[in-house]
Amino acid sequence: MPRICDADILELVIDYLHNSGFQRSLKTLQEEKRSTDSARKIASRPSKLTDLLEKSYVTELATGSFLPRKRSKRSTLEGALIPNSPESEARQAAREEEEVLTTETRLVSYQFNDNDPYGASVMPLYQTATFTQPGATTFGNYDYTRSGNPTRDALQKQIAKLDGGADCFCFSSGMAAIAAVTRLVESGDEIILNDDSYGGTYRLVSKIATRQGIRVRFVNLAGKVGPANLQATINDSTRLVMIESPTNPMQRICNISELASICRVNNHRTNTLLSIDNTMMSPILSRPIEHGADIVIHSATKFMAGHSDTMAGAVVVSDKADGDKSLAENLYFFQNAEGTGLAPFDCWLVSRGIKTLSLRVHRQSENALELARWLKSTPGITQVIYAGDPDHKDFDIHSKQSSGGGCVVCFRTCNVAMSEHIVTSTKLFKITVSFGSVNSVISLPGLMSHASIPVEVKAAREFPEDLVRISVGIESVKDLINDLRKAITSFKAAS
Repeated sequence: MPRICDADILELVIDYLHNSGFQRSLKTLQEEKRSTDSARKIASRPSKLTDLLEKSYVTELATGSFLPRKRSKRSTLEGALIPNSPESEARQAAREEEEVLTTETRLVSYQFNDNDPYGASVMPLYQTATFTQPGATTFGNYDYTRSGNPTRDALQKQIAKLDGGADCFCFSSGMAAIAAVTRLVESGDEIILNDDSYGGTYRLVSKIATRQGIRVRFVNLAGKVGPANLQATINDSTRLVMIESPTNPMQRICNISELASICRVNNHRTNTLLSIDNTMMSPILSRPIEHGADIVIHSATKFMAGHSDTMAGAVVVSDKADGDKSLAENLYFFQNAEGTGLAPFDCWLVSRGIKTLSLRVHRQSENALELARWLKSTPGITQVIYAGDPDHKDFDIHSKQSSGGGCVVCFRTCNVAMSEHIVTSTKLFKITVSFGSVNSVISLPGLMSHASIPVEVKAAREFPEDLVRISVGIESVKDLINDLRKAITSFKAAS
């Protein structure tokens, strides 16, 4: 390639420092440029310019080997979605090499350097609310953390890659993520929600979305009958179809590809979108976009963060056009306008947790399968419900779209008093309403996490009050089994 002269590099440095707000360095360079023999000094000996070049990556920028992601040039501080930047041949080759690596390797070797010019080995925490701008009418890559933050952008980019999506947006909680998705639905449109879904989702769509003039219908979309039920219900006002698979906690399975096909050909004026809450599986066990889903939602509080020390939500979108914009542009508008983006420190915690995501999920899934097998042979346990159990009635559907059963195991005793005793008497299982962390937890979802589900819906979907939900952690499964055995037998002894 043609050699770039020192004068050209000098102009690049000045432009870079001006746009990036490095006023002190800019002043130094401008003083040096004004010197009549600056060209001779640059050519004959190391100068301040040489020192700045070594520290600023400008040489790489000039040769095309370093291309940071930048926002579109703006004339105002209105939030703008960072587009995918052009790639140099070297960066393209590195990306292609990364794509052939296994997920386990990519989780820990993910390169954040697009958002950090200093080559940090882990993504730094940009714990700042605002960013200094180069000038009164010139705006930099970032201005206000609500609209964009390097730590959040790095996390969003990684999750999008994990899920096979075009873009990802992180929110302050899983419910904030779900709420942002419902913003895609306008007054007069309709949401169809699988009638066996998380209680918080029921509350959101039935008590909040309906106030915005949105019609909500609860339909059984699970199992072999699910696609036929959707086909009989969907209409030209259906904007959004929302599912979980497996459902929480009843472990019912929705056929993602068949439901997606029905949504794809529906004649809504914009699009009928299929959204799936994939929290139970995580990207390690299921990537719904590959099966036709338009939107994937995660409560990143669970498996992604993995340690019950932060709240977070994520929405991953396909590259599907959505009206005159993309799904990514529409979701980003709501994230920015409503200020629900995940704070930098929480992004940093989730980013740290993701490094061990595969190790944790696989260990928890192995423990869960062994625990489920033991429960099936335990006196007093009348039913075990686990998506990874080959005896599950829809195991054939689940195994085609997932590579494991996850960590949640449910069981029944047909005796509410016995179920309450088990939940209360275990020592290793903490009683909490969440799941997906490294430690095992237990709950009665009918009286806890799913208490907000309408009574008539519970009755229609046979949601039993004696149902016990276990989220299996990474402990020794032998210790977990012994703990449960003691709790079960102590109830029998008391009886």
